[in-house]
Amino acid sequence: MHGVPGVWVRMGGVGALLAAVACSVPSALQAQDGEAGAEVEASAPKANPADVESIDAILTAVYTVISGEAGEERDWDRFRSLFIPEARLIPTGYRPDGTHAYIVWSPDQYIEAAGAQLVANGFFEQEEHRVTEQWEDIAHAFSTYNSYRTEADMEAGTTFMRGINSFQLMWDGERWWVVSIMWEAEGPDRPLTEGYLGKD
Repeated sequence: MHGVPGVWVRMGGVGALLAAVACSVPSALQAQDGEAGAEVEASAPKANPADVESIDAILTAVYTVISGEAGEERDWDRFRSLFIPEARLIPTGYRPDGTHAYIVWSPDQYIEAAGAQLVANGFFEQEEHRVTEQWEDIAHAFSTYNSYRTEADMEAGTTFMRGINSFQLMWDGERWWVVSIMWEAEGPDRPLTEGYLGKD
């Protein structure tokens, strides 16, 4: 879910996820330090069981559903089905003046803020490495992402951004849910360390 001063989309880097991607909304992080949704969605659409049967499956679904060529509509009901109704997506990073900023979205607010940009510009996000911790029914995944504009760029390895999507996940006895995703893009003064690139 993703540069600055843009809105990072991710999920993924929902981003760059859920992402996950830097979208052209230059005033977003300059205007607010965080706004939670006033309304919480009542329920999520029914998920495809294959999307939520494992940690690997649900993270793959998040990356897949936000990815697509310019002009390609995303399956937002599939996206919603991956999250608990009260889930939050939180891009964080730095404004041009060096001050820190973040935004807090519900899944629907993420769709409203980022959906049109994803379709207009094209965006693909792919996981490069993952560090996961799990105890009983809760899990946390630090998912290193690479962001691309087109599928051809992804196949060529031509990334325009990378960073980390921090997923909180919950197992309810039947399926996995995304509870939250917070993400930040790598910067010149904040390089990803080798441990998050699978090189340690």
